[in-house]
Amino acid sequence: MSAVAMQTAVDSSRRKSCWLGTPEIYFRKTIDNSRLVKVEDPRRAREMKYFAFAMCCLFLLVMGYGLQHFRAIEYGYKIESLRSQRDSLQEMNQVLRLEEASLRDPGQIDWKARRLGLQPPLPGQVLRMDASSDVGMPVMARVTPVAVASAR
Repeated sequence: MSAVAMQTAVDSSRRKSCWLGTPEIYFRKTIDNSRLVKVEDPRRAREMKYFAFAMCCLFLLVMGYGLQHFRAIEYGYKIESLRSQRDSLQEMNQVLRLEEASLRDPGQIDWKARRLGLQPPLPGQVLRMDASSDVGMPVMARVTPVAVASAR
């Protein structure tokens, strides 16, 4: 029974709190504004035109500044990507130069040729082109016999 008594005490306190104070009552009142005529104020209209013009100018200035700012950021990103690309290309160029230098080394060429089973040329197999003999004169192509030595 004590639980029921507490429940009724809580319910009664809730009911009392809802009805405390004056209730607000709204009455519907229809207002007829059909006879009112708005008088235009030319000074107010001119002020509104000036204000609208000033706001348009301000908007254009802010948008121009924003466009420049974001373009500068975009160009910064482009410059940074091009710098990183340039650095990687310079590094690749350095690697290729080192590889070219190692491939031009006569000792390296001789070692690779021997590994492939090639032998040095025999006397008479090498024909040297002497550039000093007929400078500026046309040269006619000709067939010369070449001796081939077998590697076996």
